Formats: sequence, structure tokens, C-alpha cells
Amino acid sequence: MEEQLDVEFQQCYQHISTSDKKVAADDMLRLYAYYKQAIGYEEQSNIDHNLTIVSSFKINAWQQVKHLTKQEAKEEYIKLVKKLLS
Repeated sequence: MEEQLDVEFQQCYQHISTSDKKVAADDMLRLYAYYKQAIGYEEQSNIDHNLTIVSSFKINAWQQVKHLTKQEAKEEYIKLVKKLLS
């Protein structure tokens, strides 16, 4: 089951990465956050305090989903990609 989830996750990543469809900024942040959580992103302890606004938004988005397991994050990522590309 987990192997199938990984395959579907990778396929969705490829589809959304190569899609010409314009994705809203808030959806892009959600995709980023789910992706980072799904791959096991670890926050760096030496965060640059001169972060750009975009970097700050990305970190904030990830912080909001870091309670999810990798599997849950992959499932949410897949659901969002399917919704965006439908």
C-alpha cells in the first residue's frame, strides 16, 4: 500500500511540476508544505534571520502541516494536485 502511495505521489509531483495550468499562490504554498512534510523535511537550526517574505511564507506553510505523518502529507498532496488539475 505504501509503495503505491509513493508511486502516486511521484506521479502527482511530475504532473503538477510540468503542468501549464496557473496555480494560485496559496495553493502553491500548500503544495510546498505537503511536499516538504512528505519527504521528511527537517527545519534547520541555523535559520537565516534575513529571510525573504517568500521564504517566510514557505516556512509558515510548512509549520502548519508538520504535525502530519509523511503518509498523511503524501495523501493530502495527492488530493490537492488532483483537485487543481481536474
